Amino acid sequence: MPLPFLTADSAFDAHDTGETLPYEDPDRWRRPYRPGPWRVAIAALLLLLGSFMLFATVIITAAGTWTGALGALAASLAVVGSALRLLRTGVWVSSKGLRRVGFLQTRSIPWSQVDEVRTVQQPVRWLGLPRTVQGQALTVASRGGALPVLLTDHNADFLSRTEAFDRAADSVEAWAAEYRSVPA
Repeated sequence: MPLPFLTADSAFDAHDTGETLPYEDPDRWRRPYRPGPWRVAIAALLLLLGSFMLFATVIITAAGTWTGALGALAASLAVVGSALRLLRTGVWVSSKGLRRVGFLQTRSIPWSQVDEVRTVQQPVRWLGLPRTVQGQALTVASRGGALPVLLTDHNADFLSRTEAFDRAADSVEAWAAEYRSVPA
């Protein structure tokens, strides 16, 4: 039984009108792709660790050591917050512009400042680690200079999912083509 409301592609399935961007509210920030299995697995493990840490906090509180309980609570909330932030990282688009959400910082660029969005072949980092491999990257050139690479086919969202990377890159390029030409 198909459950289209559970998929990120439900907007495309429900509105097959031939439009490039079939979204009801283009002003809302949205990620044009699903988080990858590597990112979801790491976040799930962090949430599992956070739940064990919260359980340990309850045990420490029952033992009566309040300073230890506060330290354990702070650590567990940091782990849970890290997992949630990890799930939020990626590229987000809206009619206002392009947003690159990193683990520690977020940078938004209005479409009026974007010169070019394109896919290039270049050495890319494998899962964000220092090791580089030859791959594809989605890059953005803006009037303020070049930005860090937006997406790669070897990051946590697209490792071993070349078709998903191609769809995501095409979607971001379509948003750029649609909204770069519209005056703000």
